[in-house]
Amino acid sequence: MKKYILITLVVILSIPLLIVGAIITFLPNVKLQKDLVVESTPERLARGTYLANHVTVCVDCHSTRDWTKYSGPIAPGTEGKGGEVFDQKFGFPGAFYAANITQYNLKNWSDAEIFRAITSGVGRDNHPFFPVMPFKNYGKLDKEDILSIIAYIKTMPPIENKIPAGKPDFPMGIIMKTFPEEAKLSSKPNPSDKVAYGKYLVTAAACFDCHTNVDDKANPLPGMDYAGGRTFPMPFGVLKSSNITFDENTGIGKWTKEEFVRRFKSNDPTQKQPASIKENEFNTIMPWTMYAGMTEEDLGAIYEFLKTVKPVANQVVRFSANK
Repeated sequence: MKKYILITLVVILSIPLLIVGAIITFLPNVKLQKDLVVESTPERLARGTYLANHVTVCVDCHSTRDWTKYSGPIAPGTEGKGGEVFDQKFGFPGAFYAANITQYNLKNWSDAEIFRAITSGVGRDNHPFFPVMPFKNYGKLDKEDILSIIAYIKTMPPIENKIPAGKPDFPMGIIMKTFPEEAKLSSKPNPSDKVAYGKYLVTAAACFDCHTNVDDKANPLPGMDYAGGRTFPMPFGVLKSSNITFDENTGIGKWTKEEFVRRFKSNDPTQKQPASIKENEFNTIMPWTMYAGMTEEDLGAIYEFLKTVKPVANQVVRFSANK
């Protein structure tokens, strides 16, 4: 009798595990817009070029950066070839690789598959992405902006470069299946509404992700929005992101809009080449040379949005050199 009771208990306790296992097996479950076809127009190509190179900076992560120069500008000829690794030495739960987004890799992808990848974090073979690519941010943008980025990506010349599959640590490989979600697209605010449009641009640029510190599970610390301090171990030292709230003593509260815009524009590589950096000298992962291509109007809108963010007193030591 006891034997049968034990068997019954085991079966009952196993049912929830089997249900959870079955659900996870079929995740991620993000549908394709199979009829989606992106028409390439001059307007879309111009907008997509601007966004991918200067706002969402897709080309930043999906190329090779030259860390012998300030802010790690893109090495010419590597645009879109992928391969940058985000692994345990940078604090990630596994090894994840930036995809090759040139036509060498994407030539057989449909527009719908590219759209889903950008906005929901799901690959062509239905595997989930680790959110080092801020697909949840991109899923909040205007559909037309995503279509413009796709139109631009499809013009990138093919570069032969095979990228390894990601290797998440256990149990991240299972947890990752719950990350993708349907896009929650929005309408781009009128640029005349500086605050709303600035918030839109900050979402597109994923400023929050780098400029907000996190706990040991990568959850944003409450009350520390945009206050900096997130740690980035790099080969040349340990970086921490700046406080970009308008706290007057530890943030950018004393900056004028003109100074804010000039900070970006002063890194325009068409005006001056990035400075050379020696081993273990201060450098930054902030892709200044790419953001420098933003228009003054867009940078001004970002400034106006940041003014609305709660100021946080948080002194950040931005760099510690390797010993």
